[in-house]
Amino acid sequence: QVQLVESGGGLVQAGGSLRLSCAASGRTFSSDVMGWFRQAPGKEREFVAAIRWSAGSTYYADSVKGRFTISRDNAKNTVYLQMNSLKPEDTAVYYCASRPYFSGSYYLVGSYASWGQGTQVTVSS
Repeated sequence: QVQLVESGGGLVQAGGSLRLSCAASGRTFSSDVMGWFRQAPGKEREFVAAIRWSAGSTYYADSVKGRFTISRDNAKNTVYLQMNSLKPEDTAVYYCASRPYFSGSYYLVGSYASWGQGTQVTVSS
C-alpha cells in the first residue's frame, strides 16, 4: 500500500500560480505512475497529469497543457504539480494517485490504486 499526502492548495487570483506537492510513503517501489486528478463540485473526477517514476515521461489533459507542469523528485518520493496561468475553471479539489505500472489507461480514475485526501484549489476571477 502506498500512502499519499497532498499539500499546497489555496486561494489564488486568476492568472496566478500554485505548486502542489504529493509525498508518497509506504510501498513506493510498487508504484511506477503518479497522477494528478481534480474534482469540481457537481462534476466527475477528471485526469490532469501523470508522470512515470522511472522514465520521467509526462502526460497532460488538453485543458492544462502549456499551463501545468508535473515533475518528480525520486529522492524525496515527491511529485509536484506546478500550475501557472490559473483560471476560475481550474477550481477543484486536487488529488494525487498512484498505480503500479504504466499502460494506455493512465488517464482513467479507476486504474489508480492509491489516493491522497485531496487539497482544495480555488481560483477567483
